[in-house]
Amino acid sequence: MENPFRPTAGATPPDLIGRGGVLDEFAYGLRIGSGAPGLLTIFTGARGIGKTVMLGAAEDLALNNGWAVVSETATGGFVGRIGESMRLLTNDLGDGPTGRRVTALSVAGFSVTTQLAPEEQVDWRARGAALLRLLAQRGTGMVITVDEIHAADRAELSRLAADVQHFIREGLPIGLIFAGLPAAVSDLLNEGVATFLRRADRIDLHAASITEVERSFSETFAEARIPLSANLAREAAEATGGYPFLIQLVGYHLWQESERASDDLDAEAVARAVAAARRRNERVVIEAALSTTSGRDRDFLQAMAEDRRASSTTDIGARTGMRPNAVGNYRARLMDAGLIEPAGHGLVDFAIPGLREYLTSHPIAR
Repeated sequence: MENPFRPTAGATPPDLIGRGGVLDEFAYGLRIGSGAPGLLTIFTGARGIGKTVMLGAAEDLALNNGWAVVSETATGGFVGRIGESMRLLTNDLGDGPTGRRVTALSVAGFSVTTQLAPEEQVDWRARGAALLRLLAQRGTGMVITVDEIHAADRAELSRLAADVQHFIREGLPIGLIFAGLPAAVSDLLNEGVATFLRRADRIDLHAASITEVERSFSETFAEARIPLSANLAREAAEATGGYPFLIQLVGYHLWQESERASDDLDAEAVARAVAAARRRNERVVIEAALSTTSGRDRDFLQAMAEDRRASSTTDIGARTGMRPNAVGNYRARLMDAGLIEPAGHGLVDFAIPGLREYLTSHPIAR
């Protein structure tokens, strides 16, 4: 049995730990069609919490139910790319324009590769409506997923939201699922351009329980007949903090330890796996997130690292010499970046597991 753990952004893990029932409303929406609440959903959560994985799970569910899927990331021009995907889908399901020749076809995702003669420019909304009518005739529909909407151009997002709202009013079978960082998503929903999206079913993803992680580790290793005692499974689970990316990392490195071991996995093997997982989490998640911060951003974060738990913004101001308005500005910046999160009135905490420990062991001189 090959290593089933996939500690890569968006890769499907062997077990969606702690996500039972999350897609139930979406699945029900696929059954009843246009206007179902679950077909308009936003996943939010910290970096590495599994937002992209949940988008992938929703896409798989839609495809398994016969729905077409268009998957995008909210970088510049994403609405235009969705329109192009819809054009290809329409051509595949309909007669297709004159001069079109299909050069490749993938039935599972309804995607086609074509060569086209110069064609007419079709309005985005009209193109979408035509496709959705074709799909409705077949008793199915289309789901659009958009990742990282915190980076979306507001005008593009507004256009997409307005057109999807129009499709829903027409009773067309459309689903829209977004994913993004919590603070930035909240800002988007509070802006006039995205009023329609406030009706979306917002699902805030959190860490899984340690008990669920322990169960998953035990079952996954037992299935491969790799001995892992209950105590060691618990130790490995606790090291993840229930954080999905760390679950994959610890599982991945522990599996590697089992491949190298001549005997059963022991405490030293678990310790090595945990250490390797934390190092990779630092490189891939923490250092990547910190690379876009300014010097004053880091002053703020370093001041927070002095506390064992949530930090008071008053204390942060005193430690950094920032005035209250500056503390508020940097607090907002770091929340938008997904590095910190509110923890009560006047309190903030780190949003990325391991960030406090990283800053403590890699202090930034102020």
